[in-house]
Amino acid sequence: MRTFFRRPWRSGASPAPQAALSGKASGGLQASTAQSAALLAALAADGQAQWTSRSYAALAREGFMRNPVAHRCLRLLSEAAGAVPTLLYAGGRELTDHPALSILARPNERQSGIDFFETLYGHLLLSGNAYAEGVEIDGRLRAVHLLRPDRIRIVEGADGWPETYEYRLGRQVRRYAAADGLFLHLRLFHPLDDHLGFPPLAAAQTALDLSNAAARWNKALLDNSARPSGALVYQPKDGGNLPPEQFDRLKSELEDGYAGPARAGRPLLLEGGLDWKPMGLSPKEMDFVEAKNGAARDIALAFGVPPLMLGLPGDNTYANYQEANRAFYRLTVLPMIGRTLAALSVWFSERYGEELALKPDLDAIAGLATERAELWSRLQQAEFLTDAEKRQAVGY
Repeated sequence: MRTFFRRPWRSGASPAPQAALSGKASGGLQASTAQSAALLAALAADGQAQWTSRSYAALAREGFMRNPVAHRCLRLLSEAAGAVPTLLYAGGRELTDHPALSILARPNERQSGIDFFETLYGHLLLSGNAYAEGVEIDGRLRAVHLLRPDRIRIVEGADGWPETYEYRLGRQVRRYAAADGLFLHLRLFHPLDDHLGFPPLAAAQTALDLSNAAARWNKALLDNSARPSGALVYQPKDGGNLPPEQFDRLKSELEDGYAGPARAGRPLLLEGGLDWKPMGLSPKEMDFVEAKNGAARDIALAFGVPPLMLGLPGDNTYANYQEANRAFYRLTVLPMIGRTLAALSVWFSERYGEELALKPDLDAIAGLATERAELWSRLQQAEFLTDAEKRQAVGY
Protein backbone atom coordinates (compact mmCIF):
# COMPACT_ATOMS: atom_id res chain seq x y z
CA MET A 1 0.00 0.00 0.00
CA ARG A 2 1.36 3.40 -1.00
CA THR A 3 0.07 6.68 0.37
CA PHE A 4 -0.53 9.33 -2.27
CA PHE A 5 0.83 12.39 -0.39
CA ARG A 6 3.81 10.54 1.08
CA ARG A 7 5.68 10.13 -2.18
CA PRO A 8 8.51 12.72 -2.28
CA TRP A 9 10.22 11.49 -5.47
CA ARG A 10 9.49 12.24 -9.12
CA SER A 11 10.91 10.98 -12.39
CA GLY A 12 14.50 12.07 -12.75
CA ALA A 13 14.91 12.55 -8.98
CA SER A 14 17.02 10.54 -6.57
CA PRO A 15 15.89 6.95 -5.97
CA ALA A 16 14.13 5.93 -2.78
CA PRO A 17 16.34 5.04 0.22
CA GLN A 18 14.89 1.50 0.36
CA ALA A 19 16.04 0.84 -3.19
CA ALA A 20 19.48 2.20 -2.47
CA LEU A 21 19.94 0.00 0.58
CA SER A 22 18.81 -3.09 -1.30
CA GLY A 23 21.27 -2.44 -4.12
CA LYS A 24 18.55 -2.13 -6.78
CA ALA A 25 19.05 1.57 -7.51
CA SER A 26 21.54 2.81 -10.06
CA GLY A 27 24.49 4.88 -9.02
CA GLY A 28 25.78 2.55 -6.31
CA LEU A 29 25.19 2.14 -2.62
CA GLN A 30 27.60 4.89 -1.57
CA ALA A 31 26.05 7.67 -3.66
CA SER A 32 22.51 6.69 -2.70
CA THR A 33 23.42 6.53 0.97
CA ALA A 34 24.89 10.04 0.76
CA GLN A 35 21.73 11.28 -0.94
CA SER A 36 19.58 9.63 1.72
CA ALA A 37 21.65 11.22 4.47
CA ALA A 38 21.24 14.63 2.84
CA LEU A 39 17.49 14.06 2.62
CA LEU A 40 17.29 13.08 6.28
CA ALA A 41 19.33 16.13 7.25
CA ALA A 42 17.00 18.38 5.27
CA LEU A 43 13.95 16.80 6.91
CA ALA A 44 15.51 17.23 10.35
CA ALA A 45 16.27 20.88 9.66
CA ASP A 46 12.72 21.51 8.43
CA GLY A 47 11.33 20.06 11.65
CA GLN A 48 13.13 22.50 13.92
CA ALA A 49 11.21 25.36 15.51
CA GLN A 50 11.69 28.74 13.86
CA TRP A 51 11.99 31.70 16.25
CA THR A 52 11.66 35.40 15.60
CA SER A 53 14.86 37.42 15.66
CA ARG A 54 15.39 39.76 18.61
CA SER A 55 16.16 42.72 16.39
CA TYR A 56 14.11 45.88 16.66
CA ALA A 57 12.55 45.40 13.22
CA ALA A 58 11.62 41.74 13.88
CA LEU A 59 10.03 42.43 17.26
CA ALA A 60 8.20 45.45 15.87
CA ARG A 61 6.88 43.47 12.91
CA GLU A 62 5.95 40.21 14.67
CA GLY A 63 4.94 41.81 17.97
CA PHE A 64 3.56 45.31 17.65
CA MET A 65 2.28 45.00 14.07
CA ARG A 66 0.97 41.40 14.02
CA ASN A 67 0.17 40.34 17.57
CA PRO A 68 -2.86 42.03 19.18
CA VAL A 69 -1.75 41.25 22.76
CA ALA A 70 1.76 42.69 22.32
CA HIS A 71 0.30 45.64 20.42
CA ARG A 72 -2.16 46.43 23.21
CA CYS A 73 0.43 45.99 25.97
CA LEU A 74 2.87 48.36 24.30
CA ARG A 75 0.17 50.92 23.50
CA LEU A 76 -1.22 50.70 27.01
CA LEU A 77 2.19 51.26 28.59
CA SER A 78 3.45 54.00 26.28
CA GLU A 79 0.18 55.94 26.27
CA ALA A 80 -0.31 55.68 30.04
CA ALA A 81 3.26 56.73 30.76
CA GLY A 82 3.29 59.47 28.12
CA ALA A 83 0.07 61.04 29.43
CA VAL A 84 1.42 61.58 32.98
CA PRO A 85 2.25 65.29 33.45
CA THR A 86 5.78 66.20 34.51
CA LEU A 87 6.75 68.61 37.28
CA LEU A 88 10.09 70.44 37.45
CA TYR A 89 11.89 71.18 40.72
CA ALA A 90 15.04 73.13 41.56
CA GLY A 91 16.34 73.16 45.12
CA GLY A 92 13.16 71.51 46.40
CA ARG A 93 10.97 74.25 44.90
CA GLU A 94 8.57 73.64 42.03
CA LEU A 95 9.20 75.70 38.91
CA THR A 96 6.35 76.78 36.67
CA ASP A 97 8.32 78.90 34.21
CA HIS A 98 11.52 77.39 32.87
CA PRO A 99 12.95 76.68 29.38
CA ALA A 100 13.06 72.95 30.19
CA LEU A 101 9.27 72.94 30.64
CA SER A 102 8.87 74.54 27.21
CA ILE A 103 11.06 71.82 25.70
CA LEU A 104 9.02 69.10 27.41
CA ALA A 105 5.74 70.63 26.21
CA ARG A 106 6.96 70.88 22.57
CA PRO A 107 10.24 68.97 22.06
CA ASN A 108 10.33 69.65 18.32
CA GLU A 109 8.20 71.00 15.51
CA ARG A 110 6.80 67.56 14.66
CA GLN A 111 5.82 66.28 18.10
CA SER A 112 4.00 67.45 21.19
CA GLY A 113 5.19 66.41 24.61
CA ILE A 114 2.78 63.47 24.80
CA ASP A 115 3.75 62.22 21.32
CA PHE A 116 7.42 62.54 22.22
CA PHE A 117 7.15 60.46 25.39
CA GLU A 118 4.90 57.84 23.76
CA THR A 119 7.51 57.31 21.06
CA LEU A 120 10.35 57.28 23.59
CA TYR A 121 8.66 54.61 25.73
CA GLY A 122 7.77 52.64 22.61
CA HIS A 123 11.44 52.56 21.60
CA LEU A 124 12.41 51.39 25.08
CA LEU A 125 9.85 48.58 25.13
CA LEU A 126 10.60 47.30 21.63
CA SER A 127 14.35 47.82 21.55
CA GLY A 128 15.43 48.24 25.15
CA ASN A 129 17.08 51.47 24.00
CA ALA A 130 16.01 55.04 23.25
CA TYR A 131 18.19 57.73 21.68
CA ALA A 132 17.59 61.49 21.76
CA GLU A 133 19.46 64.28 19.99
CA GLY A 134 19.43 67.80 21.37
CA VAL A 135 19.65 70.82 19.09
CA GLU A 136 21.29 74.00 20.38
CA ILE A 137 21.05 77.43 18.75
CA ASP A 138 23.15 80.29 20.12
CA GLY A 139 24.19 78.11 23.02
CA ARG A 140 20.63 77.33 24.12
CA LEU A 141 18.75 74.06 23.85
CA ARG A 142 15.97 74.61 21.32
CA ALA A 143 14.69 71.14 20.40
CA VAL A 144 15.03 67.43 21.13
CA HIS A 145 14.58 64.73 18.46
CA LEU A 146 14.23 60.97 18.91
CA LEU A 147 16.30 58.61 16.73
CA ARG A 148 15.19 55.14 15.69
CA PRO A 149 17.15 52.52 17.66
CA ASP A 150 17.70 50.19 14.70
CA ARG A 151 19.62 52.93 12.87
CA ILE A 152 22.12 53.45 15.69
CA ARG A 153 25.46 51.67 15.93
CA ILE A 154 27.72 52.05 18.95
CA VAL A 155 31.46 52.35 18.27
CA GLU A 156 33.60 51.37 21.24
CA GLY A 157 36.81 53.11 22.19
CA ALA A 158 40.07 51.56 23.30
CA ASP A 159 38.78 51.34 26.86
CA GLY A 160 35.69 49.36 25.79
CA TRP A 161 33.21 52.15 26.51
CA PRO A 162 31.13 53.91 23.82
CA GLU A 163 33.15 56.47 21.93
CA THR A 164 30.86 57.33 19.02
CA TYR A 165 27.22 56.76 18.08
CA GLU A 166 26.61 56.33 14.35
CA TYR A 167 23.17 57.07 12.92
CA ARG A 168 22.69 55.53 9.48
CA LEU A 169 19.90 56.49 7.09
CA GLY A 170 20.51 54.94 3.70
CA ARG A 171 24.01 56.00 2.64
CA GLN A 172 24.11 58.94 4.99
CA VAL A 173 25.94 58.55 8.30
CA ARG A 174 25.91 61.00 11.17
CA ARG A 175 28.27 60.57 14.09
CA TYR A 176 27.75 61.75 17.64
CA ALA A 177 30.59 61.75 20.13
CA ALA A 178 29.70 60.02 23.37
CA ALA A 179 31.28 62.90 25.27
CA ASP A 180 28.95 65.33 23.50
CA GLY A 181 26.28 66.30 26.02
CA LEU A 182 23.68 66.80 23.28
CA PHE A 183 23.29 63.05 22.68
CA LEU A 184 21.28 61.02 25.21
CA HIS A 185 21.11 57.22 25.37
CA LEU A 186 18.43 55.60 27.58
CA ARG A 187 18.48 51.85 28.04
CA LEU A 188 16.87 49.10 30.06
CA PHE A 189 18.89 46.64 32.10
CA HIS A 190 20.71 43.94 30.12
CA PRO A 191 22.66 41.32 32.10
CA LEU A 192 24.94 40.36 29.19
CA ASP A 193 25.54 43.64 27.35
CA ASP A 194 27.48 46.65 28.61
CA HIS A 195 26.03 49.13 26.13
CA LEU A 196 22.60 48.01 24.89
CA GLY A 197 19.38 47.39 26.77
CA PHE A 198 17.20 44.26 26.74
CA PRO A 199 13.63 44.70 25.42
CA PRO A 200 10.77 43.16 27.48
CA LEU A 201 9.21 41.60 24.38
CA ALA A 202 12.38 39.58 23.74
CA ALA A 203 11.79 37.78 27.06
CA ALA A 204 8.39 36.70 25.71
CA GLN A 205 9.77 35.71 22.31
CA THR A 206 8.66 32.09 22.62
CA ALA A 207 5.16 33.09 23.69
CA LEU A 208 4.99 35.64 20.87
CA ASP A 209 5.89 33.09 18.20
CA LEU A 210 3.51 30.53 19.73
CA SER A 211 0.64 33.01 19.66
CA ASN A 212 1.30 34.05 16.06
CA ALA A 213 1.81 30.44 14.92
CA ALA A 214 -1.46 29.37 16.57
CA ALA A 215 -3.30 32.15 14.77
CA ARG A 216 -1.82 31.14 11.41
CA TRP A 217 -2.59 27.47 12.10
CA ASN A 218 -6.22 28.23 12.92
CA LYS A 219 -6.51 30.31 9.76
CA ALA A 220 -5.13 27.43 7.70
CA LEU A 221 -7.59 25.03 9.33
CA LEU A 222 -10.50 27.31 8.48
CA ASP A 223 -9.29 27.49 4.89
CA ASN A 224 -9.31 23.68 4.87
CA SER A 225 -12.78 23.29 6.38
CA ALA A 226 -11.29 23.09 9.90
CA ARG A 227 -9.86 19.63 9.27
CA PRO A 228 -7.14 17.92 7.26
CA SER A 229 -8.60 16.78 3.98
CA GLY A 230 -7.31 13.22 4.19
CA ALA A 231 -5.05 11.03 2.07
CA LEU A 232 -5.34 9.30 -1.27
CA VAL A 233 -3.98 5.76 -1.03
CA TYR A 234 -2.89 3.97 -4.21
CA GLN A 235 -3.57 0.24 -3.98
CA PRO A 236 -3.02 -1.36 -7.40
CA LYS A 237 -3.57 -5.08 -7.78
CA ASP A 238 -0.26 -5.56 -9.60
CA GLY A 239 1.72 -3.68 -6.91
CA GLY A 240 3.10 -1.08 -9.33
CA ASN A 241 3.72 2.60 -8.71
CA LEU A 242 1.54 5.52 -9.76
CA PRO A 243 2.97 7.13 -12.93
CA PRO A 244 4.49 10.56 -12.28
CA GLU A 245 2.20 12.25 -14.81
CA GLN A 246 -0.91 10.86 -13.11
CA PHE A 247 0.51 11.78 -9.69
CA ASP A 248 0.98 15.43 -10.68
CA ARG A 249 -2.42 15.58 -12.38
CA LEU A 250 -4.28 14.25 -9.32
CA LYS A 251 -2.44 16.61 -7.01
CA SER A 252 -3.29 19.58 -9.23
CA GLU A 253 -6.95 18.53 -9.39
CA LEU A 254 -7.13 18.29 -5.59
CA GLU A 255 -5.61 21.74 -5.09
CA ASP A 256 -7.73 23.43 -7.78
CA GLY A 257 -11.04 21.68 -7.27
CA TYR A 258 -11.33 20.68 -3.62
CA ALA A 259 -9.21 23.01 -1.46
CA GLY A 260 -10.53 26.11 0.30
CA PRO A 261 -13.69 26.96 2.24
CA ALA A 262 -15.75 27.63 -0.90
CA ARG A 263 -15.25 23.99 -1.99
CA ALA A 264 -15.85 22.36 1.41
CA GLY A 265 -17.94 19.18 1.20
CA ARG A 266 -17.55 18.74 -2.55
CA PRO A 267 -17.57 15.02 -3.46
CA LEU A 268 -14.31 13.54 -4.67
CA LEU A 269 -14.16 11.52 -7.89
CA LEU A 270 -11.66 8.64 -7.72
CA GLU A 271 -10.19 6.48 -10.45
CA GLY A 272 -9.36 2.81 -10.27
CA GLY A 273 -6.82 1.83 -7.65
CA LEU A 274 -7.33 4.96 -5.53
CA ASP A 275 -8.88 4.92 -2.08
CA TRP A 276 -9.75 7.97 0.03
CA LYS A 277 -8.80 7.80 3.72
CA PRO A 278 -10.39 10.72 5.61
CA MET A 279 -8.47 12.13 8.57
CA GLY A 280 -9.64 14.37 11.36
CA LEU A 281 -8.30 16.24 14.35
CA SER A 282 -9.38 15.48 17.87
CA PRO A 283 -10.97 18.29 19.92
CA LYS A 284 -7.80 18.40 22.02
CA GLU A 285 -5.64 18.93 18.95
CA MET A 286 -7.94 21.68 17.67
CA ASP A 287 -8.03 23.45 21.06
CA PHE A 288 -5.63 26.30 20.43
CA VAL A 289 -7.63 28.67 22.63
CA GLU A 290 -5.88 27.66 25.83
CA ALA A 291 -2.49 27.73 24.14
CA LYS A 292 -3.14 31.23 22.83
CA ASN A 293 -4.39 32.40 26.23
CA GLY A 294 -1.28 31.00 27.91
CA ALA A 295 0.97 32.74 25.40
CA ALA A 296 -0.98 35.98 25.81
CA ARG A 297 -0.53 35.85 29.59
CA ASP A 298 3.21 35.35 29.15
CA ILE A 299 3.39 38.39 26.85
CA ALA A 300 1.42 40.48 29.33
CA LEU A 301 3.69 39.25 32.13
CA ALA A 302 6.82 40.35 30.25
CA PHE A 303 5.38 43.85 29.84
CA GLY A 304 4.09 44.00 33.40
CA VAL A 305 0.43 44.40 32.39
CA PRO A 306 -2.16 42.54 34.52
CA PRO A 307 -4.04 40.05 32.31
CA LEU A 308 -7.32 41.34 33.77
CA MET A 309 -6.75 44.67 31.99
CA LEU A 310 -6.48 42.85 28.65
CA GLY A 311 -9.58 40.72 29.16
CA LEU A 312 -7.57 37.49 29.31
CA PRO A 313 -9.07 34.58 31.24
CA GLY A 314 -7.08 32.97 34.03
CA ASP A 315 -4.41 34.34 36.36
CA ASN A 316 -6.72 37.15 37.46
CA THR A 317 -5.21 37.58 40.91
CA TYR A 318 -6.81 40.99 41.46
CA ALA A 319 -10.24 41.31 43.02
CA ASN A 320 -11.41 43.89 40.50
CA TYR A 321 -10.30 46.05 37.63
CA GLN A 322 -9.57 49.00 39.91
CA GLU A 323 -6.98 47.08 41.89
CA ALA A 324 -5.38 45.77 38.70
CA ASN A 325 -5.20 49.30 37.30
CA ARG A 326 -3.59 50.57 40.50
CA ALA A 327 -1.02 47.76 40.46
CA PHE A 328 -0.32 48.49 36.79
CA TYR A 329 0.60 52.10 37.57
CA ARG A 330 2.50 51.38 40.78
CA LEU A 331 4.50 48.37 39.59
CA THR A 332 5.02 49.11 35.90
CA VAL A 333 4.21 52.62 34.70
CA LEU A 334 5.67 54.71 37.52
CA PRO A 335 9.01 52.81 37.70
CA MET A 336 9.50 53.27 33.96
CA ILE A 337 8.62 56.97 34.21
CA GLY A 338 10.89 57.39 37.22
CA ARG A 339 14.01 55.98 35.57
CA THR A 340 13.35 57.98 32.39
CA LEU A 341 12.80 61.28 34.19
CA ALA A 342 15.88 60.66 36.35
CA ALA A 343 18.04 60.38 33.22
CA LEU A 344 16.41 63.47 31.68
CA SER A 345 16.97 65.39 34.93
CA VAL A 346 20.71 64.81 34.75
CA TRP A 347 20.72 65.70 31.06
CA PHE A 348 18.77 68.96 31.57
CA SER A 349 20.91 69.87 34.59
CA GLU A 350 24.03 69.69 32.43
CA ARG A 351 22.38 71.71 29.67
CA TYR A 352 21.13 74.53 31.90
CA GLY A 353 23.92 74.52 34.48
CA GLU A 354 21.68 74.06 37.52
CA GLU A 355 20.39 71.16 39.57
CA LEU A 356 17.00 70.19 38.13
CA ALA A 357 14.71 67.33 39.05
CA LEU A 358 11.82 66.02 36.93
CA LYS A 359 9.05 64.14 38.73
CA PRO A 360 5.64 62.79 37.66
CA ASP A 361 2.52 64.58 38.85
CA LEU A 362 0.85 61.78 40.83
CA ASP A 363 -2.27 63.85 41.53
CA ALA A 364 -3.03 63.91 37.79
CA ILE A 365 -3.04 60.11 37.40
CA ALA A 366 -6.64 58.91 37.25
CA GLY A 367 -5.64 55.34 38.07
CA LEU A 368 -4.32 56.47 41.46
CA ALA A 369 -7.23 58.74 42.37
CA THR A 370 -8.64 56.30 44.94
CA GLU A 371 -5.24 55.85 46.53
CA ARG A 372 -4.75 59.61 46.81
CA ALA A 373 -8.22 60.04 48.30
CA GLU A 374 -7.41 57.48 50.99
CA LEU A 375 -4.17 59.33 51.80
CA TRP A 376 -5.99 62.66 52.11
CA SER A 377 -8.59 61.08 54.37
CA ARG A 378 -5.96 59.63 56.71
CA LEU A 379 -4.09 62.93 56.91
CA GLN A 380 -7.26 64.85 57.60
CA GLN A 381 -7.87 62.68 60.66
CA ALA A 382 -4.27 63.01 61.89
CA GLU A 383 -4.77 65.80 64.44
CA PHE A 384 -1.17 65.53 65.68
CA LEU A 385 0.14 66.92 62.36
CA THR A 386 0.28 70.58 61.50
CA ASP A 387 -1.09 71.91 58.21
CA ALA A 388 2.47 72.35 56.91
CA GLU A 389 3.33 68.72 57.72
CA LYS A 390 0.14 67.51 56.01
CA ARG A 391 0.98 69.52 52.90
CA GLN A 392 4.46 68.03 52.86
CA ALA A 393 3.05 64.50 53.27
CA VAL A 394 0.94 64.85 50.11
CA GLY A 395 3.78 66.36 48.08
CA TYR A 396 3.17 70.10 48.38
